[in-house]
Amino acid sequence: MRTSFTRLAGAAMVALTLAGCAGTSGIVNRFGGQSPNDLLTQAQQQQGSEAAATRLQAAELFQRQGDNQRALDIANSLDRSVLSSDQQLRWALLSSRAALELQDPQTVLAATSLLDSAATLPDNERNTLLERRGLAQAMNNQPFDAAQTLIALQQQTDDTQLNDTIWRQLNRLDPGQLDQLAGQGSVAAGWAELARLQRQQGANIGALTDAISQWQSNNPRHPASRRLPSDLGALDEIRDQEIRKIAVFLPQSGPLESIATAIREGIETRADDVRSQGGQVPELVFYDTTGQDIESLYARATMEGAQAVIGPLSKEQVSQLETRDSVALPTLALNYGTHDHNSARNLFQYGLSAEDEARQAAQRGQLDGRHRAGVMVPNNEWGSRVLGAFQKQWQQEGGELVSVQNYDPSASATSAVKSVLDGGRGRPDMLFLLALPGYARQVPPTLDYYNAANLPIYATSHVYEGSPQPRLDHDLDDVMFVDIPWLIPEAAAGGSDALPFESTRERLIHDDQPSMIKLHAMGVDAFELGRRLPVMNAIGGFELYGATGRLAPGQDGRVVRTLPWAVFRNGQPTLP
Repeated sequence: MRTSFTRLAGAAMVALTLAGCAGTSGIVNRFGGQSPNDLLTQAQQQQGSEAAATRLQAAELFQRQGDNQRALDIANSLDRSVLSSDQQLRWALLSSRAALELQDPQTVLAATSLLDSAATLPDNERNTLLERRGLAQAMNNQPFDAAQTLIALQQQTDDTQLNDTIWRQLNRLDPGQLDQLAGQGSVAAGWAELARLQRQQGANIGALTDAISQWQSNNPRHPASRRLPSDLGALDEIRDQEIRKIAVFLPQSGPLESIATAIREGIETRADDVRSQGGQVPELVFYDTTGQDIESLYARATMEGAQAVIGPLSKEQVSQLETRDSVALPTLALNYGTHDHNSARNLFQYGLSAEDEARQAAQRGQLDGRHRAGVMVPNNEWGSRVLGAFQKQWQQEGGELVSVQNYDPSASATSAVKSVLDGGRGRPDMLFLLALPGYARQVPPTLDYYNAANLPIYATSHVYEGSPQPRLDHDLDDVMFVDIPWLIPEAAAGGSDALPFESTRERLIHDDQPSMIKLHAMGVDAFELGRRLPVMNAIGGFELYGATGRLAPGQDGRVVRTLPWAVFRNGQPTLP
């Protein structure tokens, strides 16, 4: 099962929701004093509908005793086809509840498929199943579907207890999805408008709280107006923490100089763009980290009035910071440390991590029903790190790793492809590929040669050079990959006009190499995250739809980056 940030956030939603719906199943004490094991023994002497009904009773009793796994195992093993309509409903309620408790969204979605049948369901039970479907969709990384389901339910029930879950799904939508949702009734339109306000004013706490108050005055009967999502309600407590001065720790010489220069250009261009549009921008003061002690940098920045820090960029310095109890100023580091956990309060870490992309590929493969993965990664330290991230996530998702090929990037792909197909524990049903374009273009034709043309390929952003090249990339057709929104506008947002921070992108993109565009985009998002540090600290469900993906701090302050998916068709990235 999934243990991603989405899943961890889902646990809190489930606990709150199930606490309020324990009495909705209509289950009564039908057991006549028998134990669930007695009922299972009895069912062995029965047949057909009688046996199925007795097993259902046993599952219900196990659930009442708190043994959700046993209850779900029994419910899944009985013959549903012989259950009456009332028993079908009891099965759906039991299975959906148990699966939510166990954080198993796929099973919840299967159980709530009763909603799509022709059966007429009582309102209370129907609403319970709808709510569980929405929670499962949220847990299953389907934010649009979750928001749509829960808002439709709220439109019927006026239930403000759904507000926090709805709000956190809205924060995960791209602008096009928000627009689509806004056309689905007055309640949905109100939610979409509130989400847009948060995005437009999110870096200016005072302006945002004023805008929310005005929205409430204009929409007094909306569920969110009567009971603000708790994330928005928390803003009043941090109104006096507005950031007016940010210290930026970047090297101005040495091996990281060119990377730092591109990130600085992104930061400064975004700040200038916001300023030109009338927005309030914190003062930016740049500090050279080359050869400097990190303690001295914090001391200088604090003495000179900085309220937050963006940087440092060096992995070594970030690793030093993350072992502390806290940092002197709220900080957005521009790299990830090397330790298993970030223990420092007020320290967030953000970067362009290939490991994030590998974890996302593992999650997507599972969502698509894949179970046996083959992996091709280069035989170097980079390949080892990315393989480790994919393997850990894939196995947490319940998948089996059947073959791994650490290939030589300078060699032909032929032998590596043959080995990944036949050199493991059976043939894989998907291939995870970490490769640069020149090598990646060899892989699909080689799969064709070995009669594996239909093997799905899930790749990181590195397979795409960053601009459409149909003639070169036609061999990559049907390969799925992730990339930052700024580089795949059609697949990410339906066109460049809908991209996050598009006006800044227009200033930066020009004839840059894709690697430079990514670093510029990183600088843009670093600026946007940096000026939101008080909000990130105060709001548990904070997410930013940024130039480099959807950004959400994990449990230890490390920002998890979720990228849009694209697929090559006719040599060009398009929607999957």
